[in-house]
Amino acid sequence: METADTIWQNGEFVPWDEATTHVLSHGLHYGTGVFEGIRCYETERGPAVFRHREHLDRLQKSAELYYFQLPYSTEQLREATHELIRRNELGSCYIRPLAYRGYGNLGLYATDAPIDVIVAAFPWGVYLGEEGQRHGIRARVSSWRTISGDSLIPHAKAAGQYLNSVLAKTEATNAGYDEAILLDQYGRVSEGSGENVFVVRDGTICTPPHTAAILDGITRNSVVQIARDLGYTVEERDIARAELYLADEVFLTGTAAELVPVREVDDHPLGEPGEITRVIQAKLDDALHGRAEEYLEWLDFVERITAAA
Repeated sequence: METADTIWQNGEFVPWDEATTHVLSHGLHYGTGVFEGIRCYETERGPAVFRHREHLDRLQKSAELYYFQLPYSTEQLREATHELIRRNELGSCYIRPLAYRGYGNLGLYATDAPIDVIVAAFPWGVYLGEEGQRHGIRARVSSWRTISGDSLIPHAKAAGQYLNSVLAKTEATNAGYDEAILLDQYGRVSEGSGENVFVVRDGTICTPPHTAAILDGITRNSVVQIARDLGYTVEERDIARAELYLADEVFLTGTAAELVPVREVDDHPLGEPGEITRVIQAKLDDALHGRAEEYLEWLDFVERITAAA
């Protein structure tokens, strides 16, 4: 991975290689951490973080769901992120805030363990590749089911829960596919290993509901709004596995992946990306880069600090 000069850690800016944690930190052993994936894009007005406040609000809510009390407010984390981008002289970049239980208690009930918080920002290209964005990816329905709300909290973006995604992604990649699609405990379509799923049938765009054990994706919500603004019908409903094969179009959305078409599922060809996918993909790209006036409110612009004359 590409690195940057500085990471924000517990209120201080420290050199990249010195942003370390103790090997007995609670989060390292049990996955007791929450995080976000956020992107900043270069625009005509300078760097802009996409839906920054929504991401930081979700971080706070994820922490609350796992009985964390973050020692920093959303605004403090926002300001730290802006300063981090400036110090690292970044334009487009990926941003990773992470809060986790630190060193001090290895028991499962560890409310007295400190909450450590970091924010990293660094260059990172499109997660599933530019070729995948243009021509679509090959996906496989995973043999691993997504975590159930009976066991963990799908609506929290919690570190330990991503072992589920690691299993699915590794299985798919080892089998020669680009991405995995997971079903929920009832066999309905849930989400990708790191993305939400959309299916287009007969001109209607469908996406699994919150009850399908999905993460409430911020890019997902943006795409739903964009699609409706463009006049498309969007339904949040249960989706059967076979609908992935019968679909006219399938695409995935997520901060890291942005919007990526799916050209094949379980060796069932869907073909090149369809018209609806392309139209929404183009409008989302405009929104990300500040070219869509109607969605400028989604951008948190990072002010450049200029030296006094």
